[in-house]
Amino acid sequence: MIVVKDIEQSKKFYHDLFGLEVVLDNEGNVIMTEGLVLQQKDIWEKFLEREVISESNSGELYFEEKDIEKFDLKLKKLYPDIVYVNELMEHSWGQKVIRFYDFDGNLIEVGTPM
Repeated sequence: MIVVKDIEQSKKFYHDLFGLEVVLDNEGNVIMTEGLVLQQKDIWEKFLEREVISESNSGELYFEEKDIEKFDLKLKKLYPDIVYVNELMEHSWGQKVIRFYDFDGNLIEVGTPM
């Protein structure tokens, strides 16, 4: 589960980039395919009685893409203002990865399958 400010914007973002579909939409809590759950920030903060910290880097969503160069182009075209942790790079072991934040500061890594 990740916390988001704008459920509609986040549903579109994860659909556009990863093809995820909504399985259940329950007023501030959305379950998407592949098990991703989106929770509306104000609801979560009220429940926890604590503030959510954006870009805390305490967790990461991980996705794999066989054609990561194509994914990189799609990301830049659809979301040109996205904030990168690192643009497309290759690790010493041969895996290519991109890391960036969604609109709410949730860290996402997209890598080639190992």
